[in-house]
Amino acid sequence: MRILLVLFTGYFLVVLLAALAQRHMLYFPDTTPPSSDNLQPFYGPALEVWPTTVDPSHRGYVSTETPGDPHSRGTVVVFHGNAGNARDRRHYISALEQRGYRVVLAEYPGYGGRDGTPGEATFISDGIETARLALEAFGGPLWIWGESLGAGVAAGVAADKSLPVAGVALITPWDNLPDLAQALYWYLPARWLIRDKYDNRANLKGYLGPVAVLIAERDEIIPPNHSRRLYDALPAPKRQWMFPGAGHNSWPIDLSASWWGDVSEWLEEKRLPSASFKKESPSAQEARRAISGENQCR
Repeated sequence: MRILLVLFTGYFLVVLLAALAQRHMLYFPDTTPPSSDNLQPFYGPALEVWPTTVDPSHRGYVSTETPGDPHSRGTVVVFHGNAGNARDRRHYISALEQRGYRVVLAEYPGYGGRDGTPGEATFISDGIETARLALEAFGGPLWIWGESLGAGVAAGVAADKSLPVAGVALITPWDNLPDLAQALYWYLPARWLIRDKYDNRANLKGYLGPVAVLIAERDEIIPPNHSRRLYDALPAPKRQWMFPGAGHNSWPIDLSASWWGDVSEWLEEKRLPSASFKKESPSAQEARRAISGENQCR
């Protein structure tokens, strides 16, 4: 009985520790704020903060240069994975801006010098506002891309009915976080401990636009079957891509890789017709904000 009591006490302490430390196990922010040094490229394009102010109110980054025929295919808002910060994901700009998109690398609260505490509700509400501001600033169609944890944010943003999201691309996504956590930590009651759910299946159930799901065949962090479960649960239109032999962090980011064009072209072919959006003029934006402010005062 004494041995059983010791084992039970030890297990209880492990469960308690996991419950208390789960946010630290899920989020690995690089809190370094933007600076003249880290906005310059060690690879990829030079960045500038967006909106253009270097303080905790910034929401992400855009490139300082645009390709020929810029923005003709709309605006891509990218939500990154759980580690580092948005400045680490310049490959999205390199690959997609040469294909005619304006790319916004969205930054999370608590990451990259932004105020706030990481968490699902915070990330999704902030992501919705970032997408809305990007659409106003750069015009549409609006495309939402998410990688790993960012796929969970992207799904939550796309679920917002007020945003005219033309299409969604999810790279190494899971189905929902409780199921994933239980699979990875099978020896714990992880499904019941997890507070941030990131239920991509539920969030995308009512989304009518196209969803591209990109899976790393040998993903050691998010087992591929969890990405496939999400894909199977999605309504059409949907399409799946597999990165043969790739792990969670070794899928091909080279800007010449054919999948960038394949995914973006398929999304455009299937996009929601109602997602067309033209950039407002500065005067129209100002008028709309003034009206909104008057309504709020009332």
